[in-house]
Parts: sequence; C-alpha cells; structure tokens
Amino acid sequence: MSEWSFSVVDVAPTPYAATPELTARLCIQEGTGARVHAVALHCQVRIEPQRRGYDLDDERGLLPLFGQRDRWPQTLKPFLWMHCDTTVQGFTGSTEVDLPLPCTYDFDVTGSRYLHAVGGGTVPVVLMFSGTVFTRGDHGFSVQQVPWDSEARYDLPVRVWQDMISTYFPHAGWVRLDHDVLAELGDYRARHGLVSWEETVTHLLQQVDAVAPGREVGS
Repeated sequence: MSEWSFSVVDVAPTPYAATPELTARLCIQEGTGARVHAVALHCQVRIEPQRRGYDLDDERGLLPLFGQRDRWPQTLKPFLWMHCDTTVQGFTGSTEVDLPLPCTYDFDVTGSRYLHAVGGGTVPVVLMFSGTVFTRGDHGFSVQQVPWDSEARYDLPVRVWQDMISTYFPHAGWVRLDHDVLAELGDYRARHGLVSWEETVTHLLQQVDAVAPGREVGS
C-alpha cells in the first residue's frame, strides 16, 4: 500500500487565465518508492475561519456571515470554499504539480463574502484530497485510491486574493440580482434618464438619504 503526503508550496494568481483563478503549487510524496503512472486528483478546499483573529473592521464585515461576536463560538465553523481537480503525471518518490483554484467575486458565495470582509493577514485553508492512483508494477497497472485522510493546510495571504480579484475587476465588483429586480432597476434608470448602473444605484441611495437624514451615501 502506498504512503502519501501532500503539502502546499505556494499559492499565486494564475497568469493570463480567462477567469479569476489562483494556482496552488503542491508537493506530493509517495513513501514506498512505487512507480506512479498517474493520479486523477480531486480536492475539496475549506476555509477554517476559527483559526485566525479579527479586528473591529473585520467584525463589521463578517456580521452577515457569523452574527455578533458573542455568537462566534457557535457560528465560526469551517466551510466549503471550492472543489477542484487536476491530473498528476507519472513520478517516483515526489513531484510538484499545479492545482487550479477557480475563484469568483459573486457575493452569494460564502468564500467570496468572507475574503472580501477580512482586511488583511492570512486566511487558514485546508485542502482535502481524494482521487484515483494508477501505479505501474511487474504485471501491468494497478489502481488504488488516495487515502481519505490526505490533506494539507496553508495560510493564504488575503493580499493574494485581493490582487487577483483587482486584476479582473479593477475598482469594481458585481452582485447578482433577480430578473424582476433587475427589470425594475432598468425601468428606474430609463425613467430618470440615468446613464450608467453606478449612477442609477447612487441616485437610489441619495433618495434613501433624503428620507433618512444623516445617512452617508455608500454607508
């Protein structure tokens, strides 16, 4: 039976990707010296928010996710960020391979909301591996599974995610709206002769500010 260990060497934005993506550089070690023909590797990436501290600004941003700080012992739990896959070419002993981590700025995705809310530092993540290993022996190929307890922890710098997102959405972001709400927003834009969606939303905020004096636009 093969002996496996996984570690994360680095995580960086993927250059020239068509959509927002990070790349995790993995070091994979097989401890018995068996000749590995290939690995169909699957990974579940989870964020472990309870493994770091938060300042007051973080606390305000995390309120919609975890509630007030006094509730955090019950709510601050690990959660799924993404699933990803890659194919590992043949090796003996150890190898390094790139694992694509597709990302999104969609605020309906918990991982994106969390990463947007924390201001800096690092985010503890755990990569949990599974998949199929094809080994080459004296009598052809054999197949085995990546051990269920194979995982690697890594402290992802928040700046890495922020730099990647700013490359694809410079000074901007987006929110997903229901079709009916979007239609009403478009009708409001047309009726008031507003040029852009930014101007439309700003105009609406100004109307709210007029009803609630003292409220700052964008607050």
